[in-house]
Amino acid sequence: MDKFKMSKTRYDELVEELNYLQTVREKEVAEQIKEARSFGDLSENSEYDEAKTEQGKLYSKIAEIKNVIENAEIVAEGSARAGRVSIGSKVTVKDKATGDEDTYEIVGSQEADPLHMRISDDSPMGRALVDRKKGDKVVVHAPAGDFTLEILAVKA
Repeated sequence: MDKFKMSKTRYDELVEELNYLQTVREKEVAEQIKEARSFGDLSENSEYDEAKTEQGKLYSKIAEIKNVIENAEIVAEGSARAGRVSIGSKVTVKDKATGDEDTYEIVGSQEADPLHMRISDDSPMGRALVDRKKGDKVVVHAPAGDFTLEILAVKA
C-alpha cells in the first residue's frame, strides 16, 4: 500500500477530525436514526432512509481517514538537502514560454490545494520539481501538454 506523505500538522488535523467523527458526529447520526424510527413505518420513511444514508457516508469517511492515518508518512520540514526542492519547500518558478512567475509550496497529496498554490509532490509539476535546485530548467509533462519551467528560488 502506498504511503501518504504529509506534515505533522496535517496528520494532527486528521486525527482530530477522526476523533470528532467517531464521537460527536456518530452520536448525532445515531440520534437522527432513532428519531426517524419513531415516525413509524420504515418502508415509507424518507427521514429514516436519509439518516441511514448519512450513517453510511459517515462510516465511509471514518474508514478513509483511518486508512490515511495508518499509512501516513510524516515528512519533517527542513529534511531535504540544502537548496533542493522537497515537501515543505516554497519554489519560485518562471514559465519559459509565457514569462509568468509563480511561487508554489510543495506538499503531500493530502494537503494539496492548487488554488492556494500548494501542489502535491505527486502531481506532474511536483514530480518535475522535487530534488531540483535553483537555476534548473525542468520539463513538466502535464495532461494539457508539456511546458518548461526555470527554478528561480527554493526556500525551506
